[in-house]
Amino acid sequence: MKQPSPRGELSALVLSVLAGSRGSGQDALARLDLLAVEAISRTPDILLDDDLQLTLFCLYELHYSGIDEAGDDWEWDPDLLRVRHRIEAAFEQRVRDETVVGPPPEPTSAAVCAELFRMTGEDGGPSMSRFVAKSATDDQLRELLVHRSISQLREADPHTFAIPRLSGRSKAALVEIQADEYGNGLLARMHSVLFARTMRGVGLDDTYGAYLDAVPAITLAVNNLMSLFGLHRRLRGAIVGHLAAYEMTSSQPNRLYSRGFGRLGYGSEVTEYFDEHVEADAVHEQIAGRDMAGGLVESDPRLLGDVLFGAAAGLAIDTLMTVHIMDAWESNRSSLRTAEVAV
Repeated sequence: MKQPSPRGELSALVLSVLAGSRGSGQDALARLDLLAVEAISRTPDILLDDDLQLTLFCLYELHYSGIDEAGDDWEWDPDLLRVRHRIEAAFEQRVRDETVVGPPPEPTSAAVCAELFRMTGEDGGPSMSRFVAKSATDDQLRELLVHRSISQLREADPHTFAIPRLSGRSKAALVEIQADEYGNGLLARMHSVLFARTMRGVGLDDTYGAYLDAVPAITLAVNNLMSLFGLHRRLRGAIVGHLAAYEMTSSQPNRLYSRGFGRLGYGSEVTEYFDEHVEADAVHEQIAGRDMAGGLVESDPRLLGDVLFGAAAGLAIDTLMTVHIMDAWESNRSSLRTAEVAV
């Protein structure tokens, strides 16, 4: 990923550190830790803080494809990990404050699956997919793709971190879901490749991270939440719950997204990504709820609360992003940060 533009003193320093060598940046690393403490203490809301969310995103990106000019040896640098821990601890606490989880069901596969369907069915946020199907303009459809490109161009990767942390029935179910996400071994069928094709079809740059500078903090927060859950073994239940909720709320919205793009004259080269998810996620939702999430809880009932938290947190933070986008569109303004970005 190309190096993004900084959004404040903290992200500017971390990007400067990453562009240098480990041996030459000790003074900057010490200052970075102090800046992180100060930024966390003064932010009114870390979910909406561009500087902190971009910093966390970049530190997480070291565990994915990396950042141009950042050496691979930064990935496990203890000073950077200390800074990351400070930010993600505040981020996790804010997410927990935002998340409401109801009374837990019995720790059985059927009961967990039923509770997850209840949670996803009662999500009361605004429906962006219905708006897209009926009313969205061409520019708004492109903005939607820009927001989603941050996750969809590496689709499945955060959840894949959970595979070695699971065993038995839940692991087999996760592998089955992820195999579909990665095209069952066929490059052309990988969901990230299909999404890139959609972006090209509407005239957007399909390079991963091309629009990172354009998206607001809440879009980064949606992505950082997946990395937080995926990269911590103690949160393996949360990443499973997050994926289950994602699969359970995907099929019908993608049907409506496809309808919206078709309404404006786009063909299968653009809509195929959404059409693929209508069919695939209708199957995945049962596997995710009953076998992956339910199977995990049956094998380790202690993880029930984490599974429900992960599902609820994903729904809650995604709703905040949806509200941000819909509020902007209803006010006839862009939901992106930078008007100069060509979309």
